[in-house]
This record gives sequence, structure tokens and C-alpha cells, in this order.
Amino acid sequence: MEDTFLIVGLGNPGREYAGTRHNIGFMTLERLAKRLALDWQVNKKFTAHLAKSNQGDATLLLCQPQGYMNVSGKTVAPLARFYQIPADRIVVVLDDLDLPLGTLRMRPGGGTGGHRGLESIRECLGTGEFPRLRIGIGRPAPARDLSGFVLGKFTEDESGQLEKVLEKAADQLECWMSRGLQAAMNNYNGDISPPKEKKDDEIRRNDHPEGSGT
Repeated sequence: MEDTFLIVGLGNPGREYAGTRHNIGFMTLERLAKRLALDWQVNKKFTAHLAKSNQGDATLLLCQPQGYMNVSGKTVAPLARFYQIPADRIVVVLDDLDLPLGTLRMRPGGGTGGHRGLESIRECLGTGEFPRLRIGIGRPAPARDLSGFVLGKFTEDESGQLEKVLEKAADQLECWMSRGLQAAMNNYNGDISPPKEKKDDEIRRNDHPEGSGT
């Protein structure tokens, strides 16, 4: 029997949530599906949007649960049982408040960090030992409402960075399937932003320009 890999993007269904920070899991899967030229199908049995692709000797299944975030496990667990997909071949893509926008962090398992979608999946699968890809969305200013921030859209200034992180996240997911978890972590985890020069270095260069002899 061929291997089946399941990638789950977390988010909330409905137009009012489209493009919000909490839906970056949905957005990542949409980017990957577009890259692979896959069509989404409405699946009422699993309460999900599904896209399927044959990748060599394996099958890739993309899933956007269409219940709300905190009941995501009610889609993922039955889907995994139906296709006989073990936990180590399921990766969950989700937003992370504790990581800045532009940061990717894939891990083989671990805690939920209070993320309700992840908690639901862990509870329904009966294990937390499945890979997850956390994508940083940043934190709001202390005075700003947390719920409003998470359920708000990315700003125009963030759009360029968002495009880059969606592309890199799609790259990482393809690497996970083709080369394995360790390669995906080694090659893509971290901040994708270009390194910023330190002010001290700029001051030094200004104080001691090339050819000054000092």
C-alpha cells in the first residue's frame, strides 16, 4: 500500500476570517495547492476542503478543516483513520504569536502552547507526537486587544514579508514530504528575513572608510 502524507492547515472558515493572522495555516496550504496545480474539493463527510496529489509512489493530501479552529481534531482524526495515516506522516500548519512574522519553526511533536486548534487535534488523535509547522505572526503592542490582533488582517507593510514566508513555508512542506523531517527542519527553520546590519558596524565603517589608512 502506498504511503499517504497529510498536511493540515489550521484556520477558521468564512469570508470574515479570510486573510487573517489566525488563518495563516489555510493561506499556506492555498499557496502549496496553487503551486502543485491542485483543485480543492468540498468533503462533507470529514467537514473539510481537501486537495489530493500523487507524488511518485506516495499520495499527498491537503486538508483545511471547515469546523472552527477549536474543533479541528474532529476532522483530522477521522481523516487519518480512514486513510490509515500514522501520526508521523501528519504535519499541522498553524500560526504562532510568540514568533515574529518571517519565522518558521517545524518540530516533530511537543506541546500545544495553548493553541486551541492544536489542542483539539492532540486530543482527538490521542497523541501529540505529530510534526507541526509554526509560522510566526508576531505579537500586538501591549495595549492592543489580543483577539482583535489574531483575527485581524496583515497590514500593507507586512504584505511583502507575508509573501516570502508563504513561499518558504510551502518549500519546507515539500521538503518534509520528499526528504524527511530532519532535512526540512535543518534547511528552513528560522527567520527568513534578510540579516540586518548592526548600527555599530555602520558607525565603524563611517569612522574608518576604506583607504583612510586609519
